Amino acid sequence: MTTSQTSKRPFDAVLCDLDNVIRFYDMTQLAGLERVAGLAPGTTMKVAYAPEVDLPLLLGKITQQQWVESIVLGLAGQVPEMQARELGAALATAPFWADEVVVTLLRQVRAHMPVVLVTNATLELESDLESLGLADFSGHVVSSARLGVAKPDREIYEVAAERAGVALDRCLFVDDRLENVEAAVALGMVGVHYGEPADLRESVSFLLDSSHAAVSLSGDVE
Repeated sequence: MTTSQTSKRPFDAVLCDLDNVIRFYDMTQLAGLERVAGLAPGTTMKVAYAPEVDLPLLLGKITQQQWVESIVLGLAGQVPEMQARELGAALATAPFWADEVVVTLLRQVRAHMPVVLVTNATLELESDLESLGLADFSGHVVSSARLGVAKPDREIYEVAAERAGVALDRCLFVDDRLENVEAAVALGMVGVHYGEPADLRESVSFLLDSSHAAVSLSGDVE
């Protein structure tokens, strides 16, 4: 059940994206393979993230390996199949890490209000969070692959707010993609178009009083 609270706070829950806010990828290997193949930088990702290739993965309709096969087909005619397969695999298995500044901020926020991860993700999300040490990071995780609905569809925001236990207009939504933020704002949420940790810190600063550890944007905890 969702409830609308009458506090003086601007919001009572934080709904936060995962990729390019908390999690970041190292594309060094992919970039090197593209250079060897004579492809323009970003060619593989352009193919891989085209809606007709990417959306079935994010909705949980295909596996990561099937996604790689779709990338191989999309690169046909640009590189030999073996190189296309190497490129697809490099993207699918790119190493990733969590931004500890953002993790620390959100852990502080969670001491005061619900934090829900809302992410267009694959069926590997749970194992990915475990490998990052974030399996118990948030109260709830709303994954497009498990729900069968992806941002910016209204339903995924409604489910996230329900799991947070607050009304839509009492949520802060944080995402690096502007269209996702705009969809949240259209539903009455407070929106943050994320670019760097300062964007999040400014929005939640009213929660981080002097009793909390100061988090610098360089990543140090003082």
